[in-house]
Amino acid sequence: MTSPTKPRAKAGSGMLYLRGAMWWMKYHQDGRPYYESTGTKDARKARKILHDRLVRADSGEPVFPNLARVTYDDAAQALKEHYTVTGDRDVTEASYRLAHLGRYFKGRRLASIGMRDSEAYALHRQGQGASNGSINRELAVLGRMLKLAYEHNRLARMPVLRKLEESSPRQGFFEAQAFGAVRRRLSDDLQVAVMIAYTFGWRMQSEVLALEQRQLSLEGAGTLALDPGQTKNGEGRVVYLTPELKLLLTEQVARVKTLERSLGRIIPALFPHLTGRFQGKPLRDFRRAWATACRRAGVPGMLRHDLRRTAVRNMEQAAVPRSVAMKLTGHKTENVYRRYAIVSPADLQAAAARLSSYSSGDSRGVALETRSASS
Repeated sequence: MTSPTKPRAKAGSGMLYLRGAMWWMKYHQDGRPYYESTGTKDARKARKILHDRLVRADSGEPVFPNLARVTYDDAAQALKEHYTVTGDRDVTEASYRLAHLGRYFKGRRLASIGMRDSEAYALHRQGQGASNGSINRELAVLGRMLKLAYEHNRLARMPVLRKLEESSPRQGFFEAQAFGAVRRRLSDDLQVAVMIAYTFGWRMQSEVLALEQRQLSLEGAGTLALDPGQTKNGEGRVVYLTPELKLLLTEQVARVKTLERSLGRIIPALFPHLTGRFQGKPLRDFRRAWATACRRAGVPGMLRHDLRRTAVRNMEQAAVPRSVAMKLTGHKTENVYRRYAIVSPADLQAAAARLSSYSSGDSRGVALETRSASS
């Protein structure tokens, strides 16, 4: 006795067939076969769904097979691979944003994520104490993930994600006396790290602490170099050392060489852990030591990123040409650079004194400096 055959129905160049009680369809696009469930047990509805697929396939439109199977996790992994291959963004920084997104969206079907979900996520993160700026950076990563999935035909529509209103950029910066007070309360190696950030405006975690000994040259005046791809804008950077920094870095290299002899191995990092269970491994962060030093120096709440703002302000006051300053700090646009060129009350008082002297006819060393927007 032969087994009964499953009913089949052809429609154009596609076909319907039963798997259990559910109708499935097979069709071709660009010479490639697609197999997809229609999601219905009704033969008439299944024929309509297949017809829609065939019309779209014939017109060259994407047919989006198996969209229901694409999850947030799939899209997040695809985004990481995209950043790794293209270098469009630092993978470590993107992974930090994705960690927050993943705790909320893990396991979700990608097609189900829309504007209401992004707003619910923002509310969730606000409840955790995240700033609107941080939430916007995370939503930007989510938006790029959705766009990439859409471009790869893994998403049928591109949802709209609205950004939140952000407060004005932080205006924190260090006066020289306050910086000196904080610096003195840090260990010798960390004093070198903060001095680099204070002088050149380099980002602490991704640029200063990531430095290796090979990127330092103490020949002549001495230089520090950042490799292409190591910086936020993707461009390499070279700076010449001030005499003070050259001395400090010479001492830091000596500390690392002493550690190498003690451990009996080469240590590539310029800022490794000098003691403890991570001895010899690259130093990734020192938030606790920084917060303690700021508190003991009488300036609690100051951020290490304030050193970057301070460096820009110092360069402006030292009349370093803006194009040169932007090369030192790594700012790619003048608009962002200007946000860091903070004016302090002392600057305003000095300007008033200069104006007063100018008005009274005393021009001895108080003439106001002028600078074009492009300088």
